[in-house]
Amino acid sequence: QVQLVESGGGLVQAGGSLRLSCAASGSILSINTVSWYRQVLWKQRELVAVITSAGSTNYSDSVKGRFTISRDDAKKTVYLQMNSLKPEDTGVYYCTADWILFTDQAEGEKAAFDYWGQGTQVTVSS
Repeated sequence: QVQLVESGGGLVQAGGSLRLSCAASGSILSINTVSWYRQVLWKQRELVAVITSAGSTNYSDSVKGRFTISRDDAKKTVYLQMNSLKPEDTGVYYCTADWILFTDQAEGEKAAFDYWGQGTQVTVSS
């Protein structure tokens, strides 16, 4: 069983910082591109940051210069360091992997596609 679990969300004042983690569990062999999305109820889900397996990164214009995405493949974890937070950064943050290669006890090597975590709430007060 493969899981992506986000953590690190919370309530912070504008100008503050948070670091989100996206940890993969299970018999993981490799994780490809990982993205962070955020969603506010009345808005469409927004792509925030992306990191490829090679470590290339990309950011939305709204977070560029404030957020940093990184990965530690040994720990099977992707991070999102968020600095200079603004009230408009409020939302539920989700991580997703376009594919994960893992070992299934019964079926051997398998791939899971478009895998999402359950989300973590970030609230930035003004």
